[in-house]
Amino acid sequence: MDFLLDRIRATMDRYGMISAGQRVGVAVSGGADSICLLHVFVELGYAPPVLHVNHRLRGAESDADAAFVAEAAERLGLPCTISDAPLPAGGDNLEQAARNLRLAVFREAVASGAVDRVALGHTRSDQAETVLFRFLRGAGTAGLAGIRPATSGGLIRPLIEIDREEVRSWLRERGIPWREDSSNASLEFARNRIRHLLLPQLAREWNPAIVETLAQTGDWALAEEAYWRDQIDRLAAEHLEASRPDGSVLLRVEALRSMPVAAARRLVRYAMELAKTNLRGVGFQHIEAVRELTKGHGTGRIQAPGLDICRSFDWIRFAPATPLRPYCLPAAIPGVTPVPGTGYSLSLELVEKARTTGTNDSVYNDVVGCLDWACLSGRLELRNWRPGDRYRPAGASGEERVKDLFQEARIPLWERGKWPVLTDGFRIVWARRFGPAAGCEAGPGTRVALRVEEVTAR
Repeated sequence: MDFLLDRIRATMDRYGMISAGQRVGVAVSGGADSICLLHVFVELGYAPPVLHVNHRLRGAESDADAAFVAEAAERLGLPCTISDAPLPAGGDNLEQAARNLRLAVFREAVASGAVDRVALGHTRSDQAETVLFRFLRGAGTAGLAGIRPATSGGLIRPLIEIDREEVRSWLRERGIPWREDSSNASLEFARNRIRHLLLPQLAREWNPAIVETLAQTGDWALAEEAYWRDQIDRLAAEHLEASRPDGSVLLRVEALRSMPVAAARRLVRYAMELAKTNLRGVGFQHIEAVRELTKGHGTGRIQAPGLDICRSFDWIRFAPATPLRPYCLPAAIPGVTPVPGTGYSLSLELVEKARTTGTNDSVYNDVVGCLDWACLSGRLELRNWRPGDRYRPAGASGEERVKDLFQEARIPLWERGKWPVLTDGFRIVWARRFGPAAGCEAGPGTRVALRVEEVTAR
């Protein structure tokens, strides 16, 4: 067996890419790297199904690529699946959109059980380009980890320690043809400018082994990330409150403030990823801005791409950026009215005095309050708190701003915008947590009470 095959097999063993008995499909575009990968698998004794995705981006050229792949699979006696996956109109980044669509096709092949693994033809040259590309865009060590040799989703990259030119030399020696994608020569794409202009210049003028150096940087960063993944899982379990109904993630200010900078940055980054489900557009400046929120006392708010990040009192909240939608709707009496944007509802029930005598139903606690039905018009509305709202809670000496009540009760900023109040005409007669308004509360002379209860969604 030749030297290149030995190295590829060693890479597969090093990263545990394939276990005994697993069926591996090979993603084949028709280019040199994927054609090499296909023939390598055949020479290693596999009979892999061939998977090709046709985005139809280059018209007849794309169709010719698909036909070429089908013929290559037929010559090798291998099954071949051609997936038509045209890109939706209106996308900004064709390269990224096409890549995401291909990966979705390959992951579906694994999820469906058609194959256990899908092998992709990324080389060490691709790794170097990715590391440099991400470095130029300001990535930290997580981004510099580059292309992973194997993923938990079943994607493997056996050529990741082989240079692109080694692949072509191997094919030429065997007389194996491949297709050249004309778009790979276009300098319109940033990755092509790195491949054809920047890397050659760096090799000429700075470091002849720049590809190997960058690939080693990626490998170094990958090991660092593997270590930090375990650490962040531990820190997240200890300090993050996730899986909340609104998709938000909470982190205590003091916990973040007391951590070493390296751990704090990574935990913030992880919290942002949990809330947003990805890190697109999130950069160093956003992470540092969150750390700035831990300084001093009080409140603060920053916007990151797709995220609303807010500090209130002792907590920092990471949440998907969604516009606040004011609400005002009729309160069902009797009935249950969901409070928009929250995980709870208000249950309103008319209760005769005989049922409340001897109980504490007329005394407001965290979830229950009783209003005197005779003091109400009967047409109540449920709406969210608005800046400037004032009312006099039962037992208070005078009218107060609801905002001041929030402050005294240490209600976080992010909960206030959806905070429910009941109104009768222009007056507030009840507010969550603060209870009935003075003069509207049920008392000894009440004959029919309106019982207000907060009901948590199940």
